[in-house]
Amino acid sequence: MRKLNKYHGVVVPMVTPVTKDGDIDTKAVERIINNFAEHGVSALLMGTTGEGHSVSTEQGVKMIEAAANAAAGRITVYTGLAGNCVSEQLEAAKKFVTAGADVIAATLPCYYALTPEQMTKYYTNLADALTVPLMLYNITITTHMSIPLDVIEKLSRHPNIVGLKDSENNIERMEDALRLFADRDDFAYFCGCAANSAKALALGADGIVPSVGNYLPQMYADLFNAGINGDTTTAEDLQQKTIEIGKINTEGLTLGQSLAGLKVIMKMAGLCETYMLPPLTELDENTVKRIQEQAAPIL
Repeated sequence: MRKLNKYHGVVVPMVTPVTKDGDIDTKAVERIINNFAEHGVSALLMGTTGEGHSVSTEQGVKMIEAAANAAAGRITVYTGLAGNCVSEQLEAAKKFVTAGADVIAATLPCYYALTPEQMTKYYTNLADALTVPLMLYNITITTHMSIPLDVIEKLSRHPNIVGLKDSENNIERMEDALRLFADRDDFAYFCGCAANSAKALALGADGIVPSVGNYLPQMYADLFNAGINGDTTTAEDLQQKTIEIGKINTEGLTLGQSLAGLKVIMKMAGLCETYMLPPLTELDENTVKRIQEQAAPIL
């Protein structure tokens, strides 16, 4: 088993459970976090899977407090930071830290296309302002920008920037990134494209960030352990199984619809309700029925 970075393992991009009136369902947060802790996986709150752009600062604080209290130090609570007004982001980040966030994972402000210099300045200023570690969060499907690897390498030298969650589905980029960072004790690489988890671990990734882990955390814990122990056969076998399972709530659906489909499965597992935060909505009856029928055998 190889030496692991301080920040490592399975980090599940957790759904944001809400009540019918759109409030944070703190009881569901507690159930999900306890389930994660029992299987040794950590949580990323308010990422893309967690409808991060739709969660208000006040809701975020409430969710983080519930998650941190339930985690009770057993797992790391990573917290997403998203938005286009940097001053509001900084204020939100301070409140999130006070509420119990262990690490802030920030995406780029994405209304304007940013230059590499602007990306560097944004993350440097944020890292300087935070009292907890910062993780870079690259996700081209939503920001429509890719953080260049030379920018990431420069930022990785900042003492308060501890890693990268890279959700860009680009194998060549991932290979290049892991050549840069796989042997760095002070900077962690997390593969945010779940379908590439086994390959990333074989190349030296520190962690994986799979949405299916919301209801099958043990399967991803097993995949991670196989990967870091060099058992590529088991890791690849589990990888193929998770890819097929992931199609249940993604195939033929938009990103937003797939998140609603994930909550359908979460409800079947007794973890949360299916309510969504605007502008996302619940799925139509026929799609819900199809997902339920396909998901039933694996739960």
